[in-house]
Amino acid sequence: MKKIFPYKYYSYPVFFLSLIGIADTLYLEISHYRNYTDIAYASFCAISQSLNCDTVAQSSWSIMLGIPIALWGLTGYLLYLSILITVLKYAEERLPLWSILQILGLLYSIIAIFFGFISATKIHSYCLMCILSYGIGFLLCFYPWIIRRRFYKKGFITSLKETFPVIKKSVSFKISIILLFAFITGIQFYLPHYWINEYPPNFSNVETGLTEDGHPWIGSRNPKLTIEEFTDYQCFQCSKLHYYLLKLVERYPEKIKLIHHNYPLDHRYNPILAGKPFHIGSGEMALLAIYASSRGKFWEMNDELYRYVQTSHSKPLELKALGEKLSLPLRDLQDTLHSPLFINNLTKDIQKGMKAGITATPAYLINGQVFIGSIPSSALGDLKP
Repeated sequence: MKKIFPYKYYSYPVFFLSLIGIADTLYLEISHYRNYTDIAYASFCAISQSLNCDTVAQSSWSIMLGIPIALWGLTGYLLYLSILITVLKYAEERLPLWSILQILGLLYSIIAIFFGFISATKIHSYCLMCILSYGIGFLLCFYPWIIRRRFYKKGFITSLKETFPVIKKSVSFKISIILLFAFITGIQFYLPHYWINEYPPNFSNVETGLTEDGHPWIGSRNPKLTIEEFTDYQCFQCSKLHYYLLKLVERYPEKIKLIHHNYPLDHRYNPILAGKPFHIGSGEMALLAIYASSRGKFWEMNDELYRYVQTSHSKPLELKALGEKLSLPLRDLQDTLHSPLFINNLTKDIQKGMKAGITATPAYLINGQVFIGSIPSSALGDLKP
């Protein structure tokens, strides 16, 4: 006769798995928040290009229905735990609830497969802590199946039918569900959209112009500090730091000048990639920005391109919608992508960056010194955001 271990040897591992899932999703949410608000932040699992939690957090796929995926995960684990507590200790009349837990575990497993597919085909990077959550989801499906086989021999449909009387009698279960619903509602209405950079800040009194060699600038004509940025529109850190610098210009319009250079890490335009596909489409975005600059609308185009990348889920850029939004002719936008003049201007930008030793973005040239990835506070002097 096959030996069956005591009930607690099955239920308590599920309990601890749920707690690990809660801790994991809390970490992922904190990491997601810091990715968007802390210019110097890098998570411990930003290991490589293909194994990088930050790349996943910075993707537009990290948000669903206006809520970070990590918070959806946290909600799912809290729901699971609220039901699990009811059956944590053996009570025969409550065993049917394991069928509900099995369904939730199956749902989590399907979600894990979906986001694993998205990581592989859309983001092209994996998150270690997300993979941990995927594994927990599979186990939260497997354990209820085992427990039902060991301690509750009835069929799955019968088990589901018997859950309703259990739920009606359980006061703690009802309270847990009400609290969970209040938690979700609170997130929906009160969570600030920290992942959205509101371009542009208030620049009604800030000057803009072009340098002698035709590069757009914003800020002061006679600045105390000049910052030259080399950026790629598909680079998340570029977007985050550009927004940070715009806020700095907004605060010190008479002291700082920000000069823009295009440095797309698109293998079709930038030779440092040596033909290796990367940031496909960022070169075309740079050409559109150069064209917009020639029409006196660089900063509007610049902000719109960053906003598009934040929210597009990697969809192709729609030139018609972009032209309508910025009042630019569609034909001109289409011609820009093949214009020898604009391509030559982009090449000059890239060559300037290469001469300065820039191999990654974002990069900043301040007082003859190059900073890659971030700007140390010492380089800004007494200018603080």
